[in-house]
Amino acid sequence: MKVFSLVNISNEVEGKSVFTQWEHNIVAGYLIIAGVISLTSNIVVLLMFVKFKELRTATNFIIINLAFTDIGVAGIGYPMSAASDIHGSWKFGHTGCQIYAALNIFFGMASIGLLTVVAIDRYITICRPDIGRKMTVQSYNLLILAAWLNAVFWSSMPVVGWAAYAPDPTGATCTINWRQNNASFISYTMAVIGVNFMLPLFVMFYCYYNVSVTVNRCKTSNCLDDINIEWSEQMDVTKMSLVMIIMFLVAWSPYSIVCLWASFGDPKAIPAPMAIIAPLFAKSSTFYNPCIYVIANKKFRRAIIGMIRCQTRQQMTINTEIPMTTSQQTATQ
Repeated sequence: MKVFSLVNISNEVEGKSVFTQWEHNIVAGYLIIAGVISLTSNIVVLLMFVKFKELRTATNFIIINLAFTDIGVAGIGYPMSAASDIHGSWKFGHTGCQIYAALNIFFGMASIGLLTVVAIDRYITICRPDIGRKMTVQSYNLLILAAWLNAVFWSSMPVVGWAAYAPDPTGATCTINWRQNNASFISYTMAVIGVNFMLPLFVMFYCYYNVSVTVNRCKTSNCLDDINIEWSEQMDVTKMSLVMIIMFLVAWSPYSIVCLWASFGDPKAIPAPMAIIAPLFAKSSTFYNPCIYVIANKKFRRAIIGMIRCQTRQQMTINTEIPMTTSQQTATQ
């Protein structure tokens, strides 16, 4: 098997890529295709909000921020990684490695935080309308800001010395240096997994489980008029909630497993395919997020179809006739 030298970015002992150039090219092809799909779909989402101001609600503002995180990964992470795969090794030097890894962790953590905010919003709107009526646009802005600040904190820590960023064994991408499983790496990894994986997973499961229970109970007792049913009208809430949790696990479980393995086992024993599949799975959320959180929404579908048909706003009906809570009111109010 042909091997390629890694750039000695982290002043570590120079290693070798475990992949052939052909395998690097396959990964590069995937990254290019996924990046184009992700950028296109998320830019369409943003254009939709630009054109249809009635969609700029407090809830949908979370989706807008989520689209920006996806565009960040697709616009920065995918091209740099694809270029390095084509080159056969990391080609942007030490500084480029630090910037690339920090931005990917930043957008990834922000995405997880925003997905958690979406779950909280759905819970408040459907299960706790008493709290939902007290929510203001500022309340939503604070939740979104908390997600971004959390991402800033965790992405900056390896830069200042809590763990470190370095090339992974594939030699074509940079991430948390899990090959050096010292106390700094282990403590950072445990903290990140606890705060940015286990806690969001618990919150999402709790919120969507209660949303499903509430909607099913109200369907049985014919009391749907007592809650905000906009979300439940889009699809079967139980199935939708299950998909959200499963896709969150699909995206981030491999990466968490690699970090846990490196923390409590021998990093050298981690299979090479898993080393590259884990970050690819984490990045995959950038192109399925629009499908789950946007395309599945009837209002968004009408808007996107209207954009494709070049219809004017006067030719389209976006809103449905239901009472609006704060989460449905325009964010500019």
